Amino acid sequence: MSKKLFYILTTVLLIIIAFSCFMIFSELSQKEKEKEDFENLSEIAAKPIEIKPEEEEIEEDAVHKRNLGPLYEANQDFAGWINIPGTNVDYPVMYTPDDPQKYLRMNFEGEYAMSGVPFLEGTRELSDGHIIIYGHNMKNGTMFSDITKYAEKTYFDEHRLIEFETAEGLKTYEIFASAMLKSNDGWYYFNYSENEEIFEEFVTYIKEKSLYETGTETTFGRQILTLSTCFGDSDDDRIIIAGIEK
Repeated sequence: MSKKLFYILTTVLLIIIAFSCFMIFSELSQKEKEKEDFENLSEIAAKPIEIKPEEEEIEEDAVHKRNLGPLYEANQDFAGWINIPGTNVDYPVMYTPDDPQKYLRMNFEGEYAMSGVPFLEGTRELSDGHIIIYGHNMKNGTMFSDITKYAEKTYFDEHRLIEFETAEGLKTYEIFASAMLKSNDGWYYFNYSENEEIFEEFVTYIKEKSLYETGTETTFGRQILTLSTCFGDSDDDRIIIAGIEK
């Protein structure tokens, strides 16, 4: 009986080990595929922009760095492209105001994906005074995991600028704060519009919460862009970086 029990327990243990290995392999394969999918989108955006004859009269202020046309055609939820030069933050951004977290676990093509796609939430219009983009903090270094590195000022010193490009053109933002917040912090609900008093109140608040001084000037009337990701010991811990339009 003891031998039989030993063989049964050994078999069960081997099955558990094999299943665990299979699950780990599947997860790693899925993450690698998601990484490749984003690289393909990046390649599409990097292709030269073809200007059609009827589009030759383009406003001089509408500066474009990427070819986003094919991505707008592929998915109407596509809002623009976020990039922090010199980091792994280089992704499409989705905008679905009626279902803000639609892409929390969905890829650009509408299929399930652990990484999801960075998305705008709490935004009425892309021209709002304050817009927020959310992204996952993935353990494999993708998505918004590099945002957590802004806990150190040395990282900020080397990566001070954020680029967000939409159909309206490319905007560059200079980071003025990096802060640890809770998911229900008032900063996530701040939209100053044309109210200078509210602008000064919230900018002062987030600068006081900032992990270090950045020395970046914040001028009323300039759009603020916040990037947010999970970071901390509890589910509602977040780290953000806030930039102001240059």
